[in-house]
Amino acid sequence: MKHLPLLFSALLLATPGLPAAQPREAECMIPSKPGGAMDLTCKLAQKALQDNPGAPRLKLSYLPGGVGAVAWHTLVSQRRGEPDTLVTFSSGSVLNLALGKFGKAHVDDVRWVAAFGADYGMVAVPSDSPYRTLGDLIAALRRDPRKVLIGMSGTVGSQDWIKMALLARLAGIDPRKLRFVALEGGGEQFVAMQANHVQAVSGDTSEALLYAGPGKVRVLAVLAEKRLPGKLANVPTAREQGYDVVWPVIRGVWMGPDVPEADYRRWVAAFDGMETTPGFAQMRTQAGLYPLSLTGDALTAYIRRTVDTYSRQARQFELLRER
Repeated sequence: MKHLPLLFSALLLATPGLPAAQPREAECMIPSKPGGAMDLTCKLAQKALQDNPGAPRLKLSYLPGGVGAVAWHTLVSQRRGEPDTLVTFSSGSVLNLALGKFGKAHVDDVRWVAAFGADYGMVAVPSDSPYRTLGDLIAALRRDPRKVLIGMSGTVGSQDWIKMALLARLAGIDPRKLRFVALEGGGEQFVAMQANHVQAVSGDTSEALLYAGPGKVRVLAVLAEKRLPGKLANVPTAREQGYDVVWPVIRGVWMGPDVPEADYRRWVAAFDGMETTPGFAQMRTQAGLYPLSLTGDALTAYIRRTVDTYSRQARQFELLRER
């Protein structure tokens, strides 16, 4: 049965005496466990769309595994044409795609719908850590990298790994001598650090905002061009501390490759409208994200360029798999 396009921007005119049509339910799939930035991305879309009377109500689901690989292959192989299923992605997902960690997957195997925010890489330690600056942490790694366990989402070659590898290389440290603990999503990273299973975390600012605060987490550096506004305003950039590493993290949603064109364009239009509503900027800030809006064809072109950039960076660390 074919799905009829739903116009988000218009209210259905109900016949007098008949109940108004109920909004259709859609799924926002999160390819990680609850508690991380992927979770925040879906929740931001869920909250922002619920104010639109004609928009479907987003139901959140979780399908962790392979840092996005399980969700990717599930949609591409089993649920290719579902018109109301969205999957969250980040720059980490795009990096894994570039590295071949999704198998023979290609950037054009799915339909890129919208990116509605960005955050940045960051490095954090427990609030009672002896490392008070990025320089302190780097000095400890230089003395003996085996004594500092670093929590990251994913494995060697993930964006969390590359962020620390770039910092280590600038400090004259062989990145392959660093000790990492591979975890599934940002939530697990901070739980592991609070339990003292790791002594530092390479993650993202949106995740840090969930945990940073007195008695919890100390963010040593943000990997942004300049200091960020809001709760992290007092955290210096890595660049300020002598390490010129900048790592923006785009966040958004994609759909299966066989979604009908009308349904795809319906969702693109919905997110275009969502991002221009008066309250969205505040919602995005509350989610720990910063302005970045791309949809449809413009987002697809951005993802293709980013895959090329990541492929070049990966070759520097001899990470790129043969495709």
